[in-house]
Amino acid sequence: MLIGILIGLEREHWRIEKKVYAGVRTFAITALSGTIASIIAEIVAVEILIITTLFVAVVCIILIYSTNIQHRGSGLTTGIALFLTYLLGIIVANGFFLFAIIVAIIITFLLVQKHQLHTFAENLEESEILSAVKFLAVAFILYPLVPEEALLGIIDLRSVILIIVLVSSISFASYILLKKVGAKGGMSYSGLLGGFVSSEATTGALASLSKIKQEFTDPLIIGIILANIAMLISNIIIAFIVNPSGNISLLMVPPHLIMIIISIYLIYKVRTQTEETESIPEVKETIELESPFALKPAFKFGIIFMVLMVLADVANQVAGPMGIYATALGGIVSSSAVTVSVASLAVTGNVSYLVAAETAVMASIISTFSKLLFIRATGSSDLFNRSKNIFIIIGFVGILILLFHAIFLRVV
Repeated sequence: MLIGILIGLEREHWRIEKKVYAGVRTFAITALSGTIASIIAEIVAVEILIITTLFVAVVCIILIYSTNIQHRGSGLTTGIALFLTYLLGIIVANGFFLFAIIVAIIITFLLVQKHQLHTFAENLEESEILSAVKFLAVAFILYPLVPEEALLGIIDLRSVILIIVLVSSISFASYILLKKVGAKGGMSYSGLLGGFVSSEATTGALASLSKIKQEFTDPLIIGIILANIAMLISNIIIAFIVNPSGNISLLMVPPHLIMIIISIYLIYKVRTQTEETESIPEVKETIELESPFALKPAFKFGIIFMVLMVLADVANQVAGPMGIYATALGGIVSSSAVTVSVASLAVTGNVSYLVAAETAVMASIISTFSKLLFIRATGSSDLFNRSKNIFIIIGFVGILILLFHAIFLRVV
């Protein structure tokens, strides 16, 4: 009954805007009908359940017909939701309570997020949808075909495919938000959201805008710092995806958190200095990034990840932990790929959680310093000079905290 009420409340909510044919009472009774029919079927005959299911199906069809034909509306949502609610009643009768509750919450969430989901779809271009379909098709057609045995005794290709999908999905969510916000959100939003897609590409894209007008410098510095903050947060999330126990991500938190706090303070200082001298200009330009679901960036990440994973394993066998630490230099290209590779090795037991976490933090620090290379290569000299000290401070603070954190953990 409560499951029916939960879904029915969302449908009832639309009564203010349009005529509703199935509300709280209808959904609650329908859910109860599924449960009662299932119980009676066990006592009397299974035909009772079949008749009830056909009846509810006919009611849903009539509801869809009435909405779309008679009243010239549109949509199949209410009729399908009503039938699913009936099925949830049957699931409850068979004792799968948790499953029924989870599905009910998912259905209600999808119904509530109508406008947001429509907006999400509207911000997608045809080429991006096609890229996503290609990406998922390749990923999940390859997934069952790849052997279960680890390649070279190190790389579990099935895990690689799933990790690429998960990491790309996180980046894709930020990519869509970035497209939605666009120039309206300014460089701050663009930097933060773009940082979750690719902090390196975002830094290069923002820095290139500094050549348009000199007064863009301060907003661009803030945007690039926020892109770096997004990279630090993203690496912790990625470590947790690879190692859900949290052993690696928890060890990464202290250095990353201090770097984020210092970064926020430096953003405040930049904004304060700008406000004291002049108003912050409105930057209407936005940045263009390639969709993370396009095959090129997805497989580029996968290749970097696998190469770093092999190098890390070989380096570990040859030089021990010092060899693993050397792979942090890959942070110049992709700190997230370094994080995934060392975390995967830690999960399989090839390296310790502590060494993996320290290497991931080192990659984040190297990625922070590398932002200066991207700014120098694509930005104005004024932007480079203004941001040089900022990223050196963030990087060196990260190094100091990493050293203190490493010493503390080894002493303890």
